[in-house]
Amino acid sequence: MTTGYDDRDGKIWMDGKLVEWRDAKVHLLTHGLHYASSVFEGERAYNGKIFRSMDHSVRLRKSAEYIDFEIPFTVEEIETAKYETMKANGLTDAYVRAIAWRGAGPDMGVASARNPVRLAIAAWEWGNYYGDAKYKGAKLDISKWKRPSPETIPCFAKAAGLYMICTMSKHAAEAKGCSDAMMFDYRGYVAEATGANLFFVKDGEVHTPLPDCFLNGLTRQTVITMLGEKGIKVHERHINVEELEGFEQCWLTGTAAEVTPVGQIGAYNFEVGALARDISESYEKLVRV
Repeated sequence: MTTGYDDRDGKIWMDGKLVEWRDAKVHLLTHGLHYASSVFEGERAYNGKIFRSMDHSVRLRKSAEYIDFEIPFTVEEIETAKYETMKANGLTDAYVRAIAWRGAGPDMGVASARNPVRLAIAAWEWGNYYGDAKYKGAKLDISKWKRPSPETIPCFAKAAGLYMICTMSKHAAEAKGCSDAMMFDYRGYVAEATGANLFFVKDGEVHTPLPDCFLNGLTRQTVITMLGEKGIKVHERHINVEELEGFEQCWLTGTAAEVTPVGQIGAYNFEVGALARDISESYEKLVRV
């Protein structure tokens, strides 16, 4: 599609009913727009089935709790709504976006306890998140922004406000001809990319940053399980940037990114090697079962 996301045919599920895509609107004074009181999920459907759909719905509600509101729909109702949205748009392979936010209401300051919580679900066709980098190996910049301390933000929520520095980091990366950016955490350890987790390979073993101040992605969890089933040792730990020199392979994981090999991070180069390709192919098979 070449049109904007606001100008398309189709249906979007909003607050319990399907509406025309172009009519899925909110008021200018929506609290989530002004104060980032919003949480969301990105999900992929393959052959008509959303991968780890229930886990996404559970996490959506948990994210809302982290930022102090409750979604007025149960996990089961969210599940039903997602599949209704796909069916209404004639989709079997799709990206599904569920988003909940504090809407417009009596409050328009920082506090918004009296405002209604709203929920919407959209779905559309979406190819490889990193384009042909999925096969050639993505090139990453190194961001100047760091993932904040858990003492400063609800870091385990998939909340809109936490992506502000990710957007800026990715814009800076794209301006340099990169696909994405690697971010450090507040202590200076390697953390994640702007919307995906990181894995590294050395001497046949895998190393991945410990998610103690950023999101432990569902795809990340799936890949760790896959590696274990293949008999490959996984080290979840703090990683210093100097260690990147000694890693042989690298890949990204995320619902949008799926499993994408990385060829370069800043001045550090990686082989798009056998294990990275094997995990990428194995993931593709798993999600399409």
